[in-house]
Amino acid sequence: MTNVYLAGPFFDDEQIERIERVERALAANPRVTNFFSPRKNEIPGLTMGTPEWATQTFQLDVTQIDKADVVVGMVDFVDDQVDSGTAFEIGYAFHSKKPVVILHEKDTTLNLMIAQGLHAYVQEAEALAAYDFATLPESHYHGEVI
Repeated sequence: MTNVYLAGPFFDDEQIERIERVERALAANPRVTNFFSPRKNEIPGLTMGTPEWATQTFQLDVTQIDKADVVVGMVDFVDDQVDSGTAFEIGYAFHSKKPVVILHEKDTTLNLMIAQGLHAYVQEAEALAAYDFATLPESHYHGEVI
């Protein structure tokens, strides 16, 4: 069974709708024991934007990536620009030798660092419900990169 860290932005209604679909797909996957979504794990009692909130949120997220077996990263953003927090989480996971499964639903160009660092490439959130997180089959991005 697999422990998954979900990296992705949740700053507007479209992003929240997308991350909720991914959360549902991961919850439905029988190979996923647990998944950590920062959206669902805000630290209670802290005010967003304060130094204390920033320090504790950073530490929580990094600790959860360290505990994860695999990171799922959502890379659909505005004007092909990856969310910087998500990019950090993906890069940290790659450097930590964690497999990274990239979800890329929009018809946009993928950043070359993301394209080269991924273990598996998925184009629909719903496909994550059936993805075999036990054997982690590889698939690659073959489109244009920037």
